[in-house]
Parts: sequence; C-alpha cells; structure tokens
Amino acid sequence: MKHIPNLFTLLNLFFGCIAVICILQNGITIIYSAEGTQYADFPERIWLAPLFIGLAAVADFLDGFLARLLKQNSPLGRELDSLADVVSFGLAPGLIIYQFLRMSFMGQEDGADVPMIWVFPALILPCAAAYRLAVFNLDTTQSRSFKGVPVPAVGLMIASFPLIYWTRNSNWILNLLLNKWVLYAIVILLSFAMISHIPMLSMKFGGKKDPQLIPRLILILSALVAIFILQWLAVPLIFLFYIVISLLFKKRIA
Repeated sequence: MKHIPNLFTLLNLFFGCIAVICILQNGITIIYSAEGTQYADFPERIWLAPLFIGLAAVADFLDGFLARLLKQNSPLGRELDSLADVVSFGLAPGLIIYQFLRMSFMGQEDGADVPMIWVFPALILPCAAAYRLAVFNLDTTQSRSFKGVPVPAVGLMIASFPLIYWTRNSNWILNLLLNKWVLYAIVILLSFAMISHIPMLSMKFGGKKDPQLIPRLILILSALVAIFILQWLAVPLIFLFYIVISLLFKKRIA
C-alpha cells in the first residue's frame, strides 16, 4: 500500500519524459508563401506534449491525494515527487519555450545561423523550477499554502502555448508567441515567480472553515467562465487570475 502513491509519482515522470520526446522530435521547417514570405513551422507531434504534461498533472494530483487518503506520506515520496515535477513541469515546458524561440528565429532571414546562445535562456525555467522544488522540500511551512508560484502551475500554463498557437487564427496572438522578447520576458517573470516568497493559494480544500475556501471558489468559477469563452486561450488568463486572487487574499493565505 505504501508504494501506491509512488507509482503515480513515477507515472507523472513517465508522462513528462514522453512530453520531452514529443517536443524534441520536431524538426522546424522553413516554408515560403506564394508572395515569397518566409516563415517557420514544425510538425504536429509537438501538439502531443501538452497532452502528456496534462496527464502528468493528473498523476501528480493523484499521488498526493492517495498519499493523504492512505496516510502514506513519506520523505521518499516527497523527494520523488519533486524529481518528477522537475521533468514534467520544468524541463518539458522549458523545451517548449526553446522550440518557440527556435521558430521565432527561423522565421527571420538567416535565422538558421543564429547562435544557440540566443535560445539557451529557455533553460533558465527548469533551473528555477528545480531550485523552487528543492526549497519547497526543506520548508515545512508550505503544507496549506505556497511561497512562490507552484511549478506545476507554471508548467501547465506554458503547455498551453502550442495548443493556442495552432488553434487561434488571430495574428496578434501568433505574433506574441513568436516574439523572442516576449518569450524572454515570460521566462524571466515565471522564473522569478517560482523562486519568490509571495504567498500563493493552495488548491487543497480543508473544509467549510478553511480561510482559503472563498478565493478557491472564485478562482474555479472564473476559470470555468474563461474556458467557456476563450477555450485554450483561457489557460494563461486563469494563471493570471490565480496570481491576482492570491495577492488579493494574501492575508487569508499567509
């Protein structure tokens, strides 16, 4: 019984590894329009990465749920969970940014000759995720709330980028996702958000008297409305809602 939660943690890692494979299998192709305009695209296999990151998130939720249900919390499970999260919600999303940066440069003239150093900032994200998870494992005060944005929340937000890119036809959205300066800013802001000490809402419900119950319900209702109206574009918006609501109800969370 004690290893059942750990099996789901390993399933989280397994799905994260598949997501990494899907992301790295894509060779970017330079395409020319009838007008001679150059742009870049890569095969549909990267579409599968958000699916496997999402499955990793489900497994990540279930391992904690089962550990509490079976009363099998252990130092081993805590360490294993962080190791899995680094891959599924740190490395895999960082590589999604890496591929979007590559696509951004490949859409430019002589983009294939751009030094690799210009896409390496994407790797700051998994480094920040690893640091944040290591701090979390040593901090015993984050059982009911978080200090800094949780790594899975960042990973799921970035996992929505490929889905938004291939399902939205709005040029301004596509231009944002292919703007290297926007991508650099996203990496810096998300990395800072993870390693910060800002009190953040936890989604672990603790009963009717839980002081975080109201902000959780507000977040869930806002998320449902956003998903109904915006589909995949709602994911980054929900992420912003999460941060804003956490800041507004900081006294209830801290």
